[in-house]
Amino acid sequence: MGIFQAMKAGHRIAALAIMVLADVWAGLYKPVQADEPIIVGVPHWASAEVTAHILAETARDRFQIDARTKQSGTLGIFKGIEAGEIDVHPEIWLPNLDLLIERYAVEAGILRMSPRGVPASQNICTTPQTQAATGLTKLADLTNPEIARQFDTNGDGLGEIWIGAPSWSSTPIERIRARSYGYDQTMELLQAPEDIAMANVDAAVAIGRPVVFYCYQPHHIFQLHDIVRLEEPEHDPARWSIKLPGDDASWLKNSRADTAWDAAHFHIGYAARIAQRHPDLARFLDNVSFEPDDITAMAYAVSVERRAPRDVALQWIEDNGARIDGWMQ
Repeated sequence: MGIFQAMKAGHRIAALAIMVLADVWAGLYKPVQADEPIIVGVPHWASAEVTAHILAETARDRFQIDARTKQSGTLGIFKGIEAGEIDVHPEIWLPNLDLLIERYAVEAGILRMSPRGVPASQNICTTPQTQAATGLTKLADLTNPEIARQFDTNGDGLGEIWIGAPSWSSTPIERIRARSYGYDQTMELLQAPEDIAMANVDAAVAIGRPVVFYCYQPHHIFQLHDIVRLEEPEHDPARWSIKLPGDDASWLKNSRADTAWDAAHFHIGYAARIAQRHPDLARFLDNVSFEPDDITAMAYAVSVERRAPRDVALQWIEDNGARIDGWMQ
């Protein structure tokens, strides 16, 4: 082959390489089309199911955006935001997800958090009847085998305590708390969907059986029953060191949390790309401001009245048009 032919061959190879690289670049960095649907994640608890539909319905009605919902656990929603498959998380709880916020919002810059949050709390709860029957007043009391056995319903010698649903960010932290206090040695740590756990609380109250469980507020359970929080030492950041299961194979052993939860709050989170695709929607998401009473009523409607979350959302939108108008300013 002569030099000229070799040069032409080289040009063809170079051109082919450029075309291949261009295709790869386009595949990796393909710009998002503005008319692609917005996907709102739907976590596995009642109020978030409703707020997710409120956000999706409002995006459709007020912004003419193709908005859809997709059920997923919290970690799945974060991964979906990272992969470009989910755009909005309706209720990101803090401090539960501080580590993920650091990773996705601060370090990677792919997540934005609404500045407006809903104040909340997280505890281990029981009933006054349970306290009178068992002597349980402090969370540390569960380390006492005599007290713990009073919560044993299956005869294995261990009491039972519901610590949350498997997909919740709070559940591994409650495992850490149980290990840190020591009641993981006297109590079986149950993980189950919330509706099953709340039905168990309803049954326990009805028949006077002792019950102890993870609780959070705002929540409808405080409207249904007389619920009390177990006493704990005040939150001490120096005694809280949380490792995530996905980050540390020995996360449980290497974590510690033997004081009360810090004050909680939850926010809407959304993919940073939303601000580029739909800046008006991003401004709206920053302005959304639910009240604790809103959240409690939503959870009550779904969990107690057994209404479909979307139906509850549509009714809330109809009843709160003026508030939504204000969020759009």
